[in-house]
Amino acid sequence: MNEPHTAPIRQASPEVRPHGALTRRRLWQLGAAAALTAGAASLLPGQASAETSASAVPTAQDYFDRAAELAGDNPVLKSIVSALTAGYAPPRPAAPAPLRIFDNVAVLSVGFVSATAILTPRGIILIDALDNPEEAEQYIVSGLRRLGADPSTIKYVVVTHGHGDHFGGAQHLADRYGARVMMAPADWDLLASTSPANAPTRDLDIADGQKLTLGGTTVTLHHTPGHTPGTVSPIFPARWRGRTHTAMLWGGTNPPVATASKEMYLSSALTFASRARWSGVDVELSNHGFADYGLERMEELRNAPNGRENPFVVGTSTAQRFMKIVETMLRGRIAQDQQAAATTATTMAATSAPTAGCC
Repeated sequence: MNEPHTAPIRQASPEVRPHGALTRRRLWQLGAAAALTAGAASLLPGQASAETSASAVPTAQDYFDRAAELAGDNPVLKSIVSALTAGYAPPRPAAPAPLRIFDNVAVLSVGFVSATAILTPRGIILIDALDNPEEAEQYIVSGLRRLGADPSTIKYVVVTHGHGDHFGGAQHLADRYGARVMMAPADWDLLASTSPANAPTRDLDIADGQKLTLGGTTVTLHHTPGHTPGTVSPIFPARWRGRTHTAMLWGGTNPPVATASKEMYLSSALTFASRARWSGVDVELSNHGFADYGLERMEELRNAPNGRENPFVVGTSTAQRFMKIVETMLRGRIAQDQQAAATTATTMAATSAPTAGCC
């Protein structure tokens, strides 16, 4: 068993030009680009309108409309737009049967929330552990057995964030099989300060960009705070019929209440999108299958086991569009907060204004 280790994240290198290669033609190009940037500074990403003035500020609805435009008719993308909409009421679907969605990846779900098992020759890396010991036993332990995997080989439980429906079964698996439980330090601290039911005993900290290797499979764990202070989003290989793809699992979906936390979430989405692009991510997964059409894609795969296509392989451009929608919806939610705050301030100013006359 390989212990987790931390390795630095490589950043894509900027293009380097020879010294003195800034020609008059290049200067003209830069000037033209600067003029275009100044004229379009207020536009939404990907939009251009001659009728929009440079001083216009996008409204929340502008962002939401842009997200819907990006989603188009793609059910995966339409689902994440809905899941990130203010007032969205998450469904409580029935638990699907466990399923290997890739040769080395299985989903063990209660419907509302899922655990993801990465299967290796040296054991299992489990991402999340459902809500409580009973669910861990019924859906994770039994589900792995139904799929021909041995739950006693669970070596690590990677908890994406410190909410009970993700860590609730972790201590049970640690006690029963000796699995090591991993979480970002900020969410270990969150559990220590709130003492929720079924909280695991503090074990291994996850560093940003940490690489967890087991049985020749390496999972890279990225800090993506916002949903909680210590949310983690993994990137890992997913093999399908002789070909290796690269999967991402966005660790926390619902935006937090505080505007500052939404801004942190937005920053995380931008950073993670860059890392996913650099990694060549072409598979999108979620720990809440209702939020990304994941439950429906499981059934598509189950009903066509010999089909050539895997519905979880969305391609690099759609994976990036998924993250662009997350970004755009977050910008809309932040604008919504700002608009509400401005309205409240205006109302308070009006009601506190002195009235004419004497008393």
